[in-house]
Amino acid sequence: MLILKDVQAGYGNIKVLKGVSLEVPDRSIVTLLGANGAGKTTTARTITGLTSATGGTIEFNGARIDKLGPDKMIGRGIALVPQGRMLFPELTVDENLQLGAYTRRDSAEVRVTAEKAYAQFPILKEKYKHDAGTLSGGQQQMLAIARALMGQPKLLILDEPSLGLAPRIVQEIFDTIVRIREDGCAILLVEQNANMALAISETGYVLDSGRVSISGSAKELANDARVQQAYLGHSD
Repeated sequence: MLILKDVQAGYGNIKVLKGVSLEVPDRSIVTLLGANGAGKTTTARTITGLTSATGGTIEFNGARIDKLGPDKMIGRGIALVPQGRMLFPELTVDENLQLGAYTRRDSAEVRVTAEKAYAQFPILKEKYKHDAGTLSGGQQQMLAIARALMGQPKLLILDEPSLGLAPRIVQEIFDTIVRIREDGCAILLVEQNANMALAISETGYVLDSGRVSISGSAKELANDARVQQAYLGHSD
């Protein structure tokens, strides 16, 4: 479904991605691990066109997308839940949700998708008239995911969805990610919570200084001594 080959990207004269290659198969969960500054968020931004690739190729469903702008990605079936959620705090929950469907024209189908999102996150249904800025951190993360799903993506990219959340809420978020995959959506999960991310993933990649340093099945990564020491809290 998604294939990155030797992708390079950065900001001005600063090269962040120095040749990243990875794949996200259809209907799979793939985890992207790495320390702060390794290039995880830049990878997510480059896939979605928010940061321009300066080298390599990105293909989605057999077509090149590395020259497309971010406004084209929803139409192609790619949605990003950015780090920090990026909600509109003074708009209501429902208004934020509807913004996720801005490319869709069939209002009846949009309502069906919204009801499905509210069924997925019942607390959002309870608070649909509340301003998004009044929600807890966990509720805001749920809204950010629900908003992305309004575009009916084939690939959902989640950038640090567990960041700053209580353990109970993190578990709810990860349970939701599994359900989204079960509904047929592929997921690229950018995470620092390696234990939980690898537990729900089929494959994983570790970024180090803008390059993939380790890749393999989620089980292989979980059993890799380098990953255990760096990300899973194990030591020799």
